Amino acid sequence: MEPALDHASEGSNVADTKHRNGERLQTVIIGGGVCGLAIGWQLAEAGQQVTLLERERCGQAATHAAAGMLAAAAECEPGEEQLLQLTRWAQELWPTFLDRLEAASGLRPDYRDEGTLVVALNRDEVDRLRFRHDFQSALGLPLQWLEGREVREREPHLRQSAAAAIYSLEDHQVDNRQLAEGLKRAFVNAGGELREHTEVAALDCPEDSAKRIHLANGEVLQAEHLVLAAGAWTRGLPGLPDAAKPPVRPLKGQSLALQMDPAAPLLEHVLWTEQVYCVPRRDGRLIIGATVEERGFDDSVTAGGLYALIEGARRALPGIEDLPLLESWSGFRPGCRDDAPVLGSTPVPGLHLATGHHRNGILLAPVTGHCLAEQILTGEMPEAARPFSLARFKPRSTNRKKPLLQSA
Repeated sequence: MEPALDHASEGSNVADTKHRNGERLQTVIIGGGVCGLAIGWQLAEAGQQVTLLERERCGQAATHAAAGMLAAAAECEPGEEQLLQLTRWAQELWPTFLDRLEAASGLRPDYRDEGTLVVALNRDEVDRLRFRHDFQSALGLPLQWLEGREVREREPHLRQSAAAAIYSLEDHQVDNRQLAEGLKRAFVNAGGELREHTEVAALDCPEDSAKRIHLANGEVLQAEHLVLAAGAWTRGLPGLPDAAKPPVRPLKGQSLALQMDPAAPLLEHVLWTEQVYCVPRRDGRLIIGATVEERGFDDSVTAGGLYALIEGARRALPGIEDLPLLESWSGFRPGCRDDAPVLGSTPVPGLHLATGHHRNGILLAPVTGHCLAEQILTGEMPEAARPFSLARFKPRSTNRKKPLLQSA
């Protein structure tokens, strides 16, 4: 595994990041979700002059819509063996990452380590769950198979027909909204300049000189390094060169939150079924998610989406029928066709990508911050992240050598 990046001993002053129109900066980051903030924080702690641009408020898009699961094992599917190396590395970094974040921001996001249960709710689902268990166990993941009685002992409010479960001790959860606030404070405290409610009108990315970022207010910023961390919107940034466009699309997800009694919650572990996931918070909120919809940027919350979530959760936890509905929302996962992130440099020197995290954006925030900062500071991308560059989508050449003409 890669070592954690630690530049906490170096610092910069907030005043150093102030600039005049057109003055060249070291790094500009577009996108104020957890990944953009983590990159900015790492760079600012290293003494870099960093400006982060966010068109709304930081953490209000995909970060706000997430459930905060750190589920490297439970979410691993066939074909994602290489991605698993990155997500497991991220899991290892999380405890130290939280300690550093608390020291830098004064805020420690709520982190729960009870583990995750992936449940088969009837006998028909057991075979599929067994296949999942055997596949994930063969990758060396620390999982435990539980029979129905053992599952219900751990979670007494589960439907009595619950037949089996995979227990993943190392798949934890963090409060994603608190995480965004902590990263925002850490970035600013380290000397980063945060510019919220700042719209990018166009990019100008010459290969041999500083990148220019034209803002909607007429201001122009220049940067030696430009990092695009705008999630599902990254590909559509105006002026982004075709050679640097990631194949990222929005995957809509609807979610909701119910209110449990914090003193007597219906659920203690993160719970997965074939239809939904349920994530309990210490304050009694129960997050239920999430649909996966190819709807472009349609952000509507629909009756059908909420019905599917509530019915899926009710199959596992009948007691939710009596819980008040607190909130419902939608968000856009940035998805690539291989469900893996796009990290690092592009064919345009000085232009970097940190997008495509799909359902792993919260989990991969520490790794993303480390890897992009390392590349910008040293010119080298950590080995574990190299398979996730934009280059993997480059079309394979179909040119073949033409046979030599033969004389008659």
